[in-house]
Amino acid sequence: MLATTASRNLFRVAGASPAFRSTAAPLFSQVQRRFLQTEHLTTKQNLALLNEQRLRRPNSPHLTIYQPQLTWYLSGLNRITGSALSGVLYLSAMAYLLHPVFPAIDSAHVISFVHDLPVWLKTSGKFIISLPFFFHSYNGIRHLVWDMGKAMTLKGVYSTGYAVLAATAISSVAAAFFL
Repeated sequence: MLATTASRNLFRVAGASPAFRSTAAPLFSQVQRRFLQTEHLTTKQNLALLNEQRLRRPNSPHLTIYQPQLTWYLSGLNRITGSALSGVLYLSAMAYLLHPVFPAIDSAHVISFVHDLPVWLKTSGKFIISLPFFFHSYNGIRHLVWDMGKAMTLKGVYSTGYAVLAATAISSVAAAFFL
Protein backbone atom coordinates (compact mmCIF):
# COMPACT_ATOMS: atom_id res chain seq x y z
CA MET A 1 0.00 0.00 0.00
CA LEU A 2 2.80 2.39 0.92
CA ALA A 3 4.78 1.48 -2.20
CA THR A 4 1.75 2.12 -4.38
CA THR A 5 1.13 5.52 -2.79
CA ALA A 6 4.80 6.48 -3.09
CA SER A 7 5.01 5.48 -6.75
CA ARG A 8 1.78 7.37 -7.50
CA ASN A 9 3.20 10.52 -5.91
CA LEU A 10 6.46 10.14 -7.84
CA PHE A 11 4.51 9.74 -11.09
CA ARG A 12 2.77 13.01 -10.32
CA VAL A 13 6.16 14.69 -9.84
CA ALA A 14 7.44 13.13 -13.05
CA GLY A 15 4.38 14.27 -14.91
CA ALA A 16 4.76 17.81 -13.62
CA SER A 17 8.21 18.46 -15.12
CA PRO A 18 8.72 17.43 -18.77
CA ALA A 19 12.50 17.01 -18.38
CA PHE A 20 12.14 14.47 -15.58
CA ARG A 21 9.27 12.55 -17.23
CA SER A 22 11.31 10.68 -19.86
CA THR A 23 14.03 9.42 -17.48
CA ALA A 24 12.13 8.66 -14.26
CA ALA A 25 8.91 7.13 -15.57
CA PRO A 26 10.42 3.80 -16.71
CA LEU A 27 12.06 3.34 -13.30
CA PHE A 28 8.78 3.51 -11.41
CA SER A 29 6.69 1.43 -13.78
CA GLN A 30 7.93 -1.82 -12.15
CA VAL A 31 7.16 -0.88 -8.52
CA GLN A 32 3.87 -2.73 -8.22
CA ARG A 33 4.03 -6.43 -8.97
CA ARG A 34 1.30 -8.99 -8.58
CA PHE A 35 2.47 -12.41 -7.59
CA LEU A 36 -0.98 -14.01 -7.80
CA GLN A 37 -1.96 -15.81 -10.94
CA THR A 38 -5.23 -17.27 -12.05
CA GLU A 39 -5.36 -21.02 -12.25
CA HIS A 40 -6.56 -22.43 -15.53
CA LEU A 41 -9.12 -25.19 -14.92
CA THR A 42 -11.02 -27.40 -17.25
CA THR A 43 -14.80 -27.22 -17.22
CA LYS A 44 -15.00 -30.43 -15.21
CA GLN A 45 -12.49 -29.19 -12.60
CA ASN A 46 -14.29 -25.85 -12.39
CA LEU A 47 -17.63 -27.56 -11.76
CA ALA A 48 -16.09 -29.85 -9.11
CA LEU A 49 -14.57 -26.84 -7.31
CA LEU A 50 -17.86 -24.96 -7.45
CA ASN A 51 -19.81 -27.94 -6.06
CA GLU A 52 -17.27 -28.34 -3.24
CA GLN A 53 -17.65 -24.66 -2.31
CA ARG A 54 -21.44 -24.95 -2.38
CA LEU A 55 -21.33 -27.89 0.06
CA ARG A 56 -19.57 -25.74 2.66
CA ARG A 57 -21.90 -22.77 2.20
CA PRO A 58 -24.61 -22.32 4.88
CA ASN A 59 -28.19 -22.70 3.68
CA SER A 60 -29.72 -19.63 5.28
CA PRO A 61 -27.16 -17.26 6.73
CA HIS A 62 -29.80 -14.59 7.18
CA LEU A 63 -31.52 -16.72 9.85
CA THR A 64 -28.35 -17.42 11.80
CA ILE A 65 -27.15 -13.83 12.20
CA TYR A 66 -30.29 -12.44 13.84
CA GLN A 67 -31.43 -12.99 17.41
CA PRO A 68 -34.84 -14.70 17.48
CA GLN A 69 -37.59 -12.26 18.42
CA LEU A 70 -41.27 -12.50 19.24
CA THR A 71 -42.21 -10.45 16.17
CA TRP A 72 -40.93 -12.88 13.57
CA TYR A 73 -42.09 -15.94 15.50
CA LEU A 74 -45.65 -14.59 15.51
CA SER A 75 -45.41 -13.58 11.86
CA GLY A 76 -44.27 -17.05 10.84
CA LEU A 77 -46.89 -18.75 13.00
CA ASN A 78 -49.60 -16.55 11.50
CA ARG A 79 -48.65 -17.68 8.00
CA ILE A 80 -48.36 -21.33 9.04
CA THR A 81 -51.72 -21.37 10.84
CA GLY A 82 -53.41 -19.61 7.93
CA SER A 83 -52.05 -22.18 5.49
CA ALA A 84 -53.00 -25.08 7.77
CA LEU A 85 -56.53 -23.80 8.34
CA SER A 86 -57.11 -23.22 4.63
CA GLY A 87 -55.70 -26.67 3.86
CA VAL A 88 -58.10 -28.29 6.34
CA LEU A 89 -60.98 -26.31 4.85
CA TYR A 90 -60.13 -27.43 1.31
CA LEU A 91 -59.65 -31.07 2.35
CA SER A 92 -62.95 -31.19 4.20
CA ALA A 93 -64.73 -29.55 1.25
CA MET A 94 -63.19 -32.12 -1.08
CA ALA A 95 -64.33 -34.92 1.25
CA TYR A 96 -67.92 -33.69 1.13
CA LEU A 97 -67.73 -33.26 -2.64
CA LEU A 98 -66.54 -36.85 -2.96
CA HIS A 99 -69.42 -38.13 -0.79
CA PRO A 100 -71.11 -39.93 -3.72
CA VAL A 101 -67.86 -41.83 -4.43
CA PHE A 102 -66.98 -42.51 -0.76
CA PRO A 103 -70.27 -42.66 1.17
CA ALA A 104 -68.55 -43.33 4.53
CA ILE A 105 -67.58 -39.64 4.83
CA ASP A 106 -70.76 -37.92 5.96
CA SER A 107 -71.88 -36.10 9.10
CA ALA A 108 -73.50 -39.11 10.75
CA HIS A 109 -70.40 -41.28 10.38
CA VAL A 110 -68.07 -38.50 11.59
CA ILE A 111 -70.26 -37.81 14.65
CA SER A 112 -70.45 -41.49 15.59
CA PHE A 113 -66.67 -41.85 15.13
CA VAL A 114 -65.93 -38.87 17.39
CA HIS A 115 -68.53 -40.03 19.95
CA ASP A 116 -66.76 -43.37 20.34
CA LEU A 117 -63.35 -41.79 21.08
CA PRO A 118 -62.08 -41.61 24.69
CA VAL A 119 -62.58 -38.32 26.56
CA TRP A 120 -58.86 -37.53 26.86
CA LEU A 121 -58.43 -37.90 23.09
CA LYS A 122 -61.44 -35.68 22.34
CA THR A 123 -60.20 -33.01 24.78
CA SER A 124 -56.66 -32.99 23.41
CA GLY A 125 -58.02 -33.06 19.85
CA LYS A 126 -60.23 -30.05 20.54
CA PHE A 127 -57.25 -28.22 22.03
CA ILE A 128 -55.02 -29.02 19.04
CA ILE A 129 -57.73 -28.01 16.56
CA SER A 130 -58.72 -24.82 18.39
CA LEU A 131 -55.17 -23.54 19.00
CA PRO A 132 -54.35 -22.49 15.40
CA PHE A 133 -57.90 -21.21 14.87
CA PHE A 134 -57.82 -18.91 17.90
CA PHE A 135 -54.23 -17.79 17.24
CA HIS A 136 -54.95 -16.88 13.64
CA SER A 137 -58.17 -15.10 14.62
CA TYR A 138 -56.58 -13.04 17.40
CA ASN A 139 -53.54 -12.24 15.30
CA GLY A 140 -55.89 -11.09 12.53
CA ILE A 141 -57.52 -8.71 15.02
CA ARG A 142 -54.01 -7.52 15.93
CA HIS A 143 -53.33 -6.75 12.28
CA LEU A 144 -56.63 -4.87 12.02
CA VAL A 145 -55.55 -2.77 15.01
CA TRP A 146 -52.32 -2.01 13.16
CA ASP A 147 -54.31 -1.09 10.05
CA MET A 148 -56.06 1.56 12.14
CA GLY A 149 -52.64 2.96 13.08
CA LYS A 150 -52.77 1.87 16.72
CA ALA A 151 -50.01 0.10 18.70
CA MET A 152 -47.37 0.75 16.04
CA THR A 153 -44.55 1.38 18.52
CA LEU A 154 -42.15 -1.36 19.54
CA LYS A 155 -43.77 -1.53 22.97
CA GLY A 156 -47.21 -1.74 21.35
CA VAL A 157 -46.12 -4.51 18.99
CA TYR A 158 -44.76 -6.59 21.85
CA SER A 159 -47.73 -5.94 24.16
CA THR A 160 -50.23 -6.94 21.46
CA GLY A 161 -48.10 -10.00 20.68
CA TYR A 162 -48.19 -11.15 24.29
CA ALA A 163 -51.93 -10.38 24.43
CA VAL A 164 -52.48 -12.59 21.36
CA LEU A 165 -50.53 -15.45 22.98
CA ALA A 166 -52.43 -15.12 26.27
CA ALA A 167 -55.84 -14.90 24.59
CA THR A 168 -54.98 -17.90 22.41
CA ALA A 169 -53.97 -20.03 25.40
CA ILE A 170 -57.01 -19.07 27.48
CA SER A 171 -59.46 -19.54 24.60
CA SER A 172 -57.99 -22.88 23.54
CA VAL A 173 -58.10 -24.29 27.06
CA ALA A 174 -61.67 -23.02 27.51
CA ALA A 175 -62.74 -24.54 24.20
CA ALA A 176 -61.08 -27.87 24.97
CA PHE A 177 -62.48 -28.32 28.47
CA PHE A 178 -65.76 -26.40 28.54
CA LEU A 179 -67.26 -26.85 25.07
